[in-house]
Amino acid sequence: MSATHQLQFNGGLLQRGFWLYVWEVTQPDRTVLYYVGRTGDSSSINAQSPFTRMGQHLGFAANSNMLRTHLAKWNADPEACSFRLIARGPILEEARSREQHHERRDIVAAMERALACALADAGCVVMNEVSCRKPLDESAFAKIRLAFAAEIPALGASGRV
Repeated sequence: MSATHQLQFNGGLLQRGFWLYVWEVTQPDRTVLYYVGRTGDSSSINAQSPFTRMGQHLGFAANSNMLRTHLAKWNADPEACSFRLIARGPILEEARSREQHHERRDIVAAMERALACALADAGCVVMNEVSCRKPLDESAFAKIRLAFAAEIPALGASGRV
């Protein structure tokens, strides 16, 4: 069946660098699921934009479609869901060396884990488990948390960092 759809976004979402993002997925029965992610992985010294990552998450390439994979585990049909992407960044700029990339990746990975935990603690259903043993810069994360809480009210109700 044919339908008209619309996508609007701010051009800032095209900036490369280290970002944190949350997918808020609403299923037809109004159940809301969350997926927490970041840009800047271990496969290269590049840190792409959330816009680039957005298409990959919902595509069909097995090594990059993690949101689609997690939705399948929840028996959620992506084509029947509504999506909202909340992205904050770039938190750090793209690195120029592998060492610098790993350092920045680890900083943002610790924040990614803290954000996933904060959402879960607030009672949100987080589809993915984020593993990271790197130390969290709690002062820097507090600002990130506030930014996401402005968009996800439940997050503001939970005080744990």
